[in-house]
This record gives sequence, structure tokens and C-alpha cells, in this order.
Amino acid sequence: SLLSGTAASMNAGCNLELSYGMRNNVFMHIPKALAMGNITLQMLRDRVRPLFYTRMRLGEFDPPAMNPYSALDLSVVQSPEHRNLSLEAAVKSFVLLKNVRGTLPLRAQDLPGKRLAVVGPFADNPRVLFGDYAPVPEPQYIYTPRRGLETLPANVSFAAGCREPRCQQYSRAEVVGAAGAADVVVVCLGTGTDLETEAKDRRDLSLPGHQLELLQDAVQ
Repeated sequence: SLLSGTAASMNAGCNLELSYGMRNNVFMHIPKALAMGNITLQMLRDRVRPLFYTRMRLGEFDPPAMNPYSALDLSVVQSPEHRNLSLEAAVKSFVLLKNVRGTLPLRAQDLPGKRLAVVGPFADNPRVLFGDYAPVPEPQYIYTPRRGLETLPANVSFAAGCREPRCQQYSRAEVVGAAGAADVVVVCLGTGTDLETEAKDRRDLSLPGHQLELLQDAVQ
């Protein structure tokens, strides 16, 4: 039962429950477990103490005027230094599995006059580019693959093929039309939190819906 689970978890040293949005969570059974003697008041205090010590160290209970972070605004967060650091982190986090005939990197000086197609449900959808436990996305600050590639000196065409990662409705003609006329094709596929988050697992690692078909059409 939740009551015995409450006592067992607290006795094991657990002092934090990830239960946001859950009505019948373990946390709500602590008073009853205490009243029944399944846990002691001293144990409860021992579990709570490090949590509040950390929150105090973080300044959560300080007046805003005492918290240096409360004075930060977007002029700091979105400063050129921070944007450049984000770009550097993104560039260094790519994993290159195969580079046939030195296709990558795409160099700006090689692209004038070239036709570049960016296709797939992740090509220009800011909402799906963030994983679980990510901040709430602000689209104006997000460079999707399409938005980023359009900064290059190339003729960029775009086709989503399917609007969402589930890719149930797929327009082959849309993808073939964009990819068929291009010198370089960037295909943007994946899952996103619509399909994969905590407590939302998948049966296999296959691309969802028609995404594999989209990839095959782009390659063809």
C-alpha cells in the first residue's frame, strides 16, 4: 500500500518525491504514517533538513533584493557571450557516425549557388526539439535546422513531409519535390516528447509512423 511504501521509502533514506500533478502521491501519506508510528518525527526532520538547507543556500527564502539572480533579464541571458557559448556547446555535442566522401562540414564558402533542402518533421518545429525535463521553449530564441540553414548563402527549400513526430499523415510528393531538386539534403527525424518521456516508453527503436519512408524517399 502507499502507507507502507511511505514508511519503507523514508526508512531507506528517500526524502524527495517526484509527484507533480499526482493527487494520490506518497507525500500525502506521511502524516498518517507518523500518527501510526511507522516513521518517527525525528526521522521526518532528518529527511527534511537537507532539502531546506539546500533551498536556503540557493536563496529561495531571501527577499528578491538580496538575490543577485533576480536582477538578471534577457539582455544578460541572451547576450552575445551566452549565445556564442550555446552555439559552441551545440557544435561540440554532435556525434558524426559516418562522413562519406567528406560531405561534412558544410562550408559557407562552398554553398553559393547550391540548392539545399531540409526535410522532416523536426526540420522547422521548435516545439519538438526539446527533451524531457527541458525548460519551456521560447520559439523566438530557437534556431530550428531550417532557420539555421537559411542563414547560409544557399538556396534553401523546406518540406516537413509530416507535421508531427508520429508522422501518421505523410506527403511523399512534398518531400520528393524538395529533395529531388537539391544538391544537399538534410533530413531531420526523431521522436520528441510526444513519443518518449518518463513513463511513456516505446516497444522498439524504429522510427515512428512514416518517418522511415520519408528518409528512404529523400535518399532515393
